[in-house]
Amino acid sequence: MQTSSPVSVAPMMDWTDRHCRYFMRLLSPSALLYTEMVTAAAIVHGDADRLLRFNDEEHPLALQLGGSDPGWMAKATAVASAYGYDEVNINVGCPSDRVQSGRFGACLMADPALVAECYAAMQEQTNVPVTVKSRVGIDDLDSDEFLVAFVEPLVRAGCRKFVVHARIAILEGLSPKENRSIPPLQYERVYRLKRDFPDVEVVINGGLTSASRVDEVLAHVDGAMIGRQAYHRPYFLAELEQRFIPGWAAPAREDVVANMLAYTDRQLVDGVPLNRITRHMLGLFAGCPGARAWRRYLSEHAHRHGAGSEVLVNALNAMPAAA
Repeated sequence: MQTSSPVSVAPMMDWTDRHCRYFMRLLSPSALLYTEMVTAAAIVHGDADRLLRFNDEEHPLALQLGGSDPGWMAKATAVASAYGYDEVNINVGCPSDRVQSGRFGACLMADPALVAECYAAMQEQTNVPVTVKSRVGIDDLDSDEFLVAFVEPLVRAGCRKFVVHARIAILEGLSPKENRSIPPLQYERVYRLKRDFPDVEVVINGGLTSASRVDEVLAHVDGAMIGRQAYHRPYFLAELEQRFIPGWAAPAREDVVANMLAYTDRQLVDGVPLNRITRHMLGLFAGCPGARAWRRYLSEHAHRHGAGSEVLVNALNAMPAAA
């Protein structure tokens, strides 16, 4: 019986924190989850424990690191290795101005030798795979040749997994949000990359909003990374899990809520505000009768002083379908 899924959930800033990942794990026991991007400098010079700790239930879990200094990237990987992540991923895909000003993210695609140096320095510090997440190109560097020239030095250095967002990044003129939708998807370019490097694991990201689309891309590459669809309609993860793991039965949405109650209570005791947890659950009933009532109740009550896990129960009871 298949025990792992070809599905992963993308690193998404301000979204895929540890509370979000715990919730998503209830919906998909085997999908590979990714942290938000954490900068190497923040780990080396900041509160590493606050940035790196996670719940054991989140495994399998990958840490995404941002940076371009091989020494710092290696130090951050060494610190992170003690936490037990299953993969460490290098961000070579984020197009934001802030990331560019730090000389990392998508702009690094123009310097594959430096990325390969970072990879090698990081891999020396950990026994888990170091991987790379990139775009298919940047600005006018938009060709198969450019993508191959980026990947080749990393393969020579030993990298065996690439997650590729199937759009170029426009580094000047488009916002990060616009970069997620305006540049057209170029799945064929990622498929050709897999054909050019058949011994390398290639995971595709971008525009995967239906099970049929996931099936389509998996005929050509090794894995499918789900982004905003997993956040706005998280039950999609359960549907995919059921599709790829024979014998696994998707839980009822109400049972997922029930399973979040004990976790929520533990986090409240530690001082976590309720809305830090419930904000990730707003889309759980997307497409179902009563979804609006669920979202409205959580939005109106979870931020209130003293709000506890009973808000989740009351939100269920506020749904017409639950009456």
